[in-house]
Amino acid sequence: MECSRRSSSRDVSLKELSRRLAEFAEDRGWAQYHSPRNLLLALVGEVGELSEIFQWKGEVEKGLPNWSSEEKEHLEEEVSDVLLYLVQLADVCGLDLGQAALSKILKNAKKYPLNNN
Repeated sequence: MECSRRSSSRDVSLKELSRRLAEFAEDRGWAQYHSPRNLLLALVGEVGELSEIFQWKGEVEKGLPNWSSEEKEHLEEEVSDVLLYLVQLADVCGLDLGQAALSKILKNAKKYPLNNN
């Protein structure tokens, strides 16, 4: 999984992330530890680290215009950790995360219809 930080601006699929994560873990002998429970607990820990970034900032503007590049990079890393653990969790549970997310959007559209006043 060697690549530069921002090697390109192409879209990356969840399937590619899943494949690269599985390869990364397998190469290091970590796959044996990636049970659904362990991945969930790691995900919760990463959400905690992500929360710490915002803990004392109060409300922040969209786009984070007042944040330093270092703060944005830290946020990017923590958001990525959350995403990667979520992708791994879905993978080991045999779920198609992309399809599940699209299905959830459709369910939410029915549950919360447009209010055309």
